[in-house]
Amino acid sequence: MIKKAVLPVAGLGTRFLPASKATPKEMLPIIDKPLVQYAVEEAVNAGINEIIFIINPEKNSIKKHFNMNEEIESKLISSGKTDIAKKLNPEIFTNVTFYYVNQEEQNGLGDAILHAESIVNSEDFAVLLPDDLFISKKSCLSQLIEIYEKKKSSVIAVNKIARKNIHKYGVIQSSNITDDIINVEDIVEKPSAEDAPSDIAACGRYILSSTIFNHLKLVKRDKNNEVQLTDAIKSLISHEKVLACLYKGEKFDCGSKEGFVHATIALALRDESISEDIKKIIQEII
Repeated sequence: MIKKAVLPVAGLGTRFLPASKATPKEMLPIIDKPLVQYAVEEAVNAGINEIIFIINPEKNSIKKHFNMNEEIESKLISSGKTDIAKKLNPEIFTNVTFYYVNQEEQNGLGDAILHAESIVNSEDFAVLLPDDLFISKKSCLSQLIEIYEKKKSSVIAVNKIARKNIHKYGVIQSSNITDDIINVEDIVEKPSAEDAPSDIAACGRYILSSTIFNHLKLVKRDKNNEVQLTDAIKSLISHEKVLACLYKGEKFDCGSKEGFVHATIALALRDESISEDIKKIIQEII
């Protein structure tokens, strides 16, 4: 069973400056919840009960958000605002343990994950990148866990990417690219459109064997002196099976301004309490 999940949230969020100067990008709201909460809820609903945040020491607001605030909750309940109180401290987090590990220097996604080794220990674990927000009947992480439980192998979520954007992603190579469960033969970090082995790319959710830590320690740093998870997965493939799951559902890249706005509009239109008003606003704008 996969019970631990790592959420790297130490980045500076430069694309969202000046908004992210005082408020971490992951804490910017999509409707009425911060972006990072969507990833945490996805993890917990998939059976995760230990969440490991890899944070920048200055991102105290993430700690505050996931700590119980009994004082505010009590005031809300005493004033008859029970529904709001439940949103403040969701019941699904009751039996979840939150860890916070400082990443003093941002040296790549691989380095961030390596910071979780002592807590993950020798267990296989999940990685969720909160920038990617998924909407589907069965969550993206649940789709991966289902495959992991059958195959007992590392599994990465993938989706089809337009060639013009392929240079932004880790792209897989496989001879069974049309199958829902793909045997990953190679993975290339941010190739050019001409050099990309396919148009299928990793998309922010992973189930990883604990042996990945050995590979993270051995891979060479890139030209920016960063440790890349893609390079460690590439190394892992030469030692054990790595699978990919073609994600079924919608995905929003909230690490970009347009993706963030897209997700906000999409979720607003799904919220029955505001959807009609949002439709009218959109019609007025266009």
